[in-house]
Amino acid sequence: MTRHILHVITGLAVGGAETALYRLILEFRGSQYTHTVIALTPGGGMYARFVEAGIKLIVLDVRRSPVSHFLQLYRLVRTMRPDIVQTWLYHADFLGGLAARIAGNRNVIWGVRTPDVDGGCARATSVVRQLCASLSRWIPHTIVCVAEAARRSHSLVGYDAARMVVVGNGFDLSTLTSSRAQRGLLRRQCGFGDDDIVLGTLGRFNLDKDHANFVAAAGQLAQRHERLRFLMVGKNLDAGNADLMRWIDATGHAGRFVLLGERADVSACLAAMDIFCLSSRTEAFPNAVGEAMAMGLPCVATDVGDVAVLMADTGVLVPKADPAALAQGVTGLVALGPDYREELGQRARERIGALFNMSYVRERFERIYENVIARGEF
Repeated sequence: MTRHILHVITGLAVGGAETALYRLILEFRGSQYTHTVIALTPGGGMYARFVEAGIKLIVLDVRRSPVSHFLQLYRLVRTMRPDIVQTWLYHADFLGGLAARIAGNRNVIWGVRTPDVDGGCARATSVVRQLCASLSRWIPHTIVCVAEAARRSHSLVGYDAARMVVVGNGFDLSTLTSSRAQRGLLRRQCGFGDDDIVLGTLGRFNLDKDHANFVAAAGQLAQRHERLRFLMVGKNLDAGNADLMRWIDATGHAGRFVLLGERADVSACLAAMDIFCLSSRTEAFPNAVGEAMAMGLPCVATDVGDVAVLMADTGVLVPKADPAALAQGVTGLVALGPDYREELGQRARERIGALFNMSYVRERFERIYENVIARGEF
């Protein structure tokens, strides 16, 4: 029997939730489940990828016309009569879940993607999160948290812990690959030499990503290691970012940094690196670390969210918001040499393949879908 899953997501920017949804739908191709996506806002860097993949997509604009587009969302749910309405991110949880329940659909799955409930978000987002906490015993059948850290923090602010399950991100090793030729080409384009050790980071410019931490650590490292170079990839990680450029100039080693901005060729960018760095002050279950591990990169990462669960002994954990500790973690990997770094990276790739592959994520969601449709209990 064919089952229809209607996904509602806040938008299609390049981010963890959007990437997870994209991968999940592709993994379900050829199964009994069909998927439709409703984006509550237009545009976004992932929009073209969804269209090119042939994913059925409906775009609303609730920011421009909140009432009329919410009513349109309600009508879509009522007309489509999906087996499940699965929502992604706070605003979609609230609006998508409310529209589903008003339309008479009780098979609602919410998605919680962050562990950070102590601030750092817009006031409107904080208000929506509080509303979701109040409604969590009425609207969703199940709340899927991307990390144990997200489950804990949201249960503490009033979310119904009895409805929560944890499903981490998954990664497709067949798509996270790059040739030596691609690595060499991008490195030459960046001006890196064969003997240079490239420390890279991946992710949009955002206070939570703490790029100031990365740049400060890079400044310390540049004084110790002549062959280290620094590659930054992600939206607004470019020369037009005045704050970022000021931080880089302050290191006194601006010539050692290469800023590529937002790129579609993530695998090639990761392949050009020798060590991956996560400098975030908060994360749940970061895609960037999983992607780097899947590409065979040793990682130095701040100990936030479920990063320790993801990396285990295949990388180096350091305290957050501590550039000296971040620099020391990188120095340790540099000192151990290229052979050890390659071995560590291979162990990281094997760990992703064994424990965090998309097949496992699909199986987890299949069980959740079956339980929700059957009105089962977890």
